[in-house]
Amino acid sequence: MATDKSSLQLVANGILKENPIFKLALSMCPAVGISTTVINGLMLGTAVLFVQVFSSVTISLLKNFIHPRIRIPTYTLTIATWVTVIDLSLAAYFPAAYAKMGIFVKIIVAFAIITMRLEMFACKEPVKSSFWDGLGMGLGFMVGMVVIGFVRELLGSGAILGYDVLGFKPLLFFILPSAGFFVVGLMMGFFNWIETYYAERKKR
Repeated sequence: MATDKSSLQLVANGILKENPIFKLALSMCPAVGISTTVINGLMLGTAVLFVQVFSSVTISLLKNFIHPRIRIPTYTLTIATWVTVIDLSLAAYFPAAYAKMGIFVKIIVAFAIITMRLEMFACKEPVKSSFWDGLGMGLGFMVGMVVIGFVRELLGSGAILGYDVLGFKPLLFFILPSAGFFVVGLMMGFFNWIETYYAERKKR
């Protein structure tokens, strides 16, 4: 149980200690496939944040009415409902962005990170804690996507948000799917280094 954790701790946990991409290595498909720019990372990250928070709150509210034998189908149905909401909203209000990443929004239903948090946290904890946990995990995913998008857009196209910022020729390798794994690997190493560094400082 994690009910003894504060709201801030739950949010920080999702962003740093259990970052879905850099620490848990979950939902790697979008991290590699769509995170070629900051905007793409931010848009998909926002969609996942929305689905994660509302799915966690929904399951927490209904946890006493869900039979253990059908909990996974219930999670999937809940996630699919909120994915439909965000999918239709993006199509209606952000058609240009939706045209680029529509398929990735639809497969949020299958993102392991969302189902995992519903199983490990939301189905056991009260609504308030589930909300903050969902917010933390969603923000962690969004931060990961934006960071990867920033690095790939900067080095792959020499620009950030459409503005040229590099004084040298960009490395086209970074806009290829294989570069996504490369950047994720570097960020995983960075996160592990930070965790090790602070663990050693606590021992002193």
